[in-house]
Amino acid sequence: MASEVLIQARGLTRRYGPTVAVENLDLTLRQGEILGLLGPNGAGKSTTMKMLTGNLAPSGGEIEIKGISLRENPKAAKRHLGYLPEQPPVYPELTVDEYLRFCAGLHGLPAGEIGAALDSAKRDCGLTEVGGRLIGNLSKGYQQRVGIAQAILHRPPVVILDEPTVGLDPIQIREIRTLIAELGKTYSVIVSSHILPEIQAVCGRVMIIARGRVVYHENLSALQDQAAQIIAEFRRTPDIAELGAVLGVAAVEGMGENRYRFTPTTEVDPRESIVEASVRNGWGLIELHAQNRSLEEIFVELTSADLRSAA
Repeated sequence: MASEVLIQARGLTRRYGPTVAVENLDLTLRQGEILGLLGPNGAGKSTTMKMLTGNLAPSGGEIEIKGISLRENPKAAKRHLGYLPEQPPVYPELTVDEYLRFCAGLHGLPAGEIGAALDSAKRDCGLTEVGGRLIGNLSKGYQQRVGIAQAILHRPPVVILDEPTVGLDPIQIREIRTLIAELGKTYSVIVSSHILPEIQAVCGRVMIIARGRVVYHENLSALQDQAAQIIAEFRRTPDIAELGAVLGVAAVEGMGENRYRFTPTTEVDPRESIVEASVRNGWGLIELHAQNRSLEEIFVELTSADLRSAA
């Protein structure tokens, strides 16, 4: 039985005058998933997050949250969301408990349920011991935890986190990643980031955005299971049509200097056939190895134009 669809976005577009920040984006989030939204700075991630949470109206497209249209019934749809923007919306002059009680009121929690909701959110976010402390006196990492606590206070089925580890030191980053992984056991989560290890550490599925468009969308487990590409180098230049005809080769491309990249079929490993063909045709094989594409390689390949523009 398929998991329940909690967020369905179709044809999501946002324009700022002549500039298109997000173009025709489709996104589905199912129950129990942690989806990573990955892209370089300026790719359209935060704009997408703001549209998904109802903080920014799309120029085109539709968003449904648990089957409720965000455009037609925004209050009902937003009740199913928890949101942590890139800058945590905390008040430094309040204590953690005061702030969370204020947020509980904004979420419309009944007075009799607020105490239990605060205790639960603080326990989940490791804040039980700091409830009486001023937020302004907490470390950046703990302030981020407070921001996450307000997002899960009303127990929404979907939690959206925009750049949740920005500005944190390495120890704080590890703690927040662990927290997100734990949240993923209870909630469906969307995490926006431009940091590859962050997505790989906590997400089950990744969507890469470049220049406002989705350029890659895949389960991370599928990426790991993909057949490795085969790299071969020959002493003499073979006929590329003959290389493409080798048993087990789905595609082949030249890399220069008699080096070639083979994409294997799913049924057959072509390495033995490449060796046999090289001996038979006198190509002089001098290198042959399998090479898996990493998420980093895919990211750089698909967003290189954005990265050059940022530089």
